[in-house]
Amino acid sequence: FFVMAFPLFGSDVPYAEPAWYRGQQSTYYTQSHVDFRAKMRNFVNEHLLPNINEWEEACVTQGHEVPAKKLAKAAVEAGVYAPSAPAELGGTPPEGGFDAFHDLIWVDEIGRCGAGGLIAGLTIWTMALPPVMKFGTEKMKKEIVPQVLRGEKNISLCISEPTAGSDVAGLKSTAVKDGDHFVLNGTKKWITWATHADYFTVACRTGGEGRNGVSLLLVDRHSPGVSVRRMKLQGNWLAGTCHVSFEDVKVPVENVVGKENEGFKAIMMNFNHERFVIAVQALRMARLCIEDAVTFARARKTFGTRLIDHQVIRHKIAEMARLIECSWSQAEQLAYQMKMGVSDATIGGPMALLKVQASRTLEYCAREASQIIGGSSYTREGKGQQVERIYREVRSYAIPGGSEEIMMDLAMRMAKL
Repeated sequence: FFVMAFPLFGSDVPYAEPAWYRGQQSTYYTQSHVDFRAKMRNFVNEHLLPNINEWEEACVTQGHEVPAKKLAKAAVEAGVYAPSAPAELGGTPPEGGFDAFHDLIWVDEIGRCGAGGLIAGLTIWTMALPPVMKFGTEKMKKEIVPQVLRGEKNISLCISEPTAGSDVAGLKSTAVKDGDHFVLNGTKKWITWATHADYFTVACRTGGEGRNGVSLLLVDRHSPGVSVRRMKLQGNWLAGTCHVSFEDVKVPVENVVGKENEGFKAIMMNFNHERFVIAVQALRMARLCIEDAVTFARARKTFGTRLIDHQVIRHKIAEMARLIECSWSQAEQLAYQMKMGVSDATIGGPMALLKVQASRTLEYCAREASQIIGGSSYTREGKGQQVERIYREVRSYAIPGGSEEIMMDLAMRMAKL
């Protein structure tokens, strides 16, 4: 093991950046990670941060959507859109290869934009495309996968339904075989980036009840019978979240991803990474809360004293920092396990606990940052604007990818108490 320390990077607000950004030594990171981190930060600073507030307001007040294809093209040109994918498929891996710590940096740095909907949109392909990349036909891998990885097409994951969320095996959408195609019927709900999607990776029932009757189909969004309706959410306004309805949609049999009635395995294969992505996002949002709270408290005075000098405020910040640092250490530990190839079954329980820890850390930090900033955190403008947005989006980390209650139960079942 090589222990390395790198020059200071990013914000000088205590705990606003991970420990290794602050010059602390680590066995996890190399110069490749440092270079990739700089590339990510430049992209976020140039293309995301200057536009977030304008995009958010235009979305909620005028119904405007983010320029998804334009943004994807910029990310591809910057080499940060699909760094985890092989170059021969259209990915942009860093020189020397991509590992779980590049992945950690990728999600963490995108999270600096402070808008959960945009973060979800830019990362949704990592949930919708991997089953196609691993289990899809050669035609899918040669034609569809490169289009998505080059940012030319968008793909969304259609699993959740009005009556089936965390209980994937309980989904009700059906696909009945009729000659050389399936006839797909059903409704999906909370589908991220669906307003921009060209393809959907759809979980549906092709067999009997339970997990053994579930298949994955790759569906062209422009097929007759496919309709998309924008949902009005509490937060995540830029995620393009929709109801997606399928009414007698004809899907060629060759669009089955993997084997018929074996889609549940492909779905589960990707859940650990999905939960990792959600957890890392949540922890960066928590860091944004502590950064904004400290910055505000240093400048604001109450009763002739800086807000930051009141013991009760310092205790709030200390608790925020404690939760963030503990959670981040857990994320790094699991990133190391993934890097070393530890099986999904082995890390499934700890990953579920990380997601719970991260979402609860974010919930606490959003509340306390709002308390410190006060009334300014209740307005969609000014110094508290970012915390106001994050506070609205806390639930989007606690529920998607498996609710906190489901995650804790899963962890204990996998521990075989």
